[in-house]
Amino acid sequence: MDSIKHLIYTLLFAVMTVACITPPDNFPSVPEIVFEKLEFVNTSGADSLMVTIGFRDAEGDIGLNPTDINPPFNAINFIRDAGGSVITYSQRPPGAPNYNPLDWAINPTINNQVFRDTVWVEQNPDHNNIFVKFFIKRNGVFQEFRWEDPPFFTTFNGRFPRILPDNRTQAVEGSIRYNMLSFGWESIFRNDTLRIDVQIQDRQLNKSNVVSSPELTLNQITRR
Repeated sequence: MDSIKHLIYTLLFAVMTVACITPPDNFPSVPEIVFEKLEFVNTSGADSLMVTIGFRDAEGDIGLNPTDINPPFNAINFIRDAGGSVITYSQRPPGAPNYNPLDWAINPTINNQVFRDTVWVEQNPDHNNIFVKFFIKRNGVFQEFRWEDPPFFTTFNGRFPRILPDNRTQAVEGSIRYNMLSFGWESIFRNDTLRIDVQIQDRQLNKSNVVSSPELTLNQITRR
């Protein structure tokens, strides 16, 4: 349990943008991103892994606010039985996963009412708009390090806020800095050679290209 406590993380976001008044002809409708920087910062609390990407988009429909929680941006979907009822942990069928915070929700809100039980759910990927995958080099080959698997049952996918303050259509370009805080970076990765892949998604659910960091170690990207 102590090891799990030390892996609790918080996601912080900082978005820096430059909006273009006249959309350039070569701006894409699907978001386009480039990798800019990855830094590791030791702090007195949780350490920070900060990735910066450049972006450009013709419509500017990038980013999600905290109020963007209605479909298709809802956080979870409920697994239901043949009769359409939600499935509780006490009534879970054979083959259902054991309890973990990704597959089960405690006292969720269903139809605007709190349902006081533990319910089988699936995470909705469209709730997020930035997706981060981690890879570790083993015997010369990169293998994905899946935070969703035991014992972590978590993710570093998340959200960054809307680039434009309203729903107007306007070409935008700039940089997104996405900060991931954890007490476990050094204890998990130590001197491993790492790579991360990043992708974003606009509000029309168009996914950008995937960009990759160079292969690196935490020591190489530590801010001095």
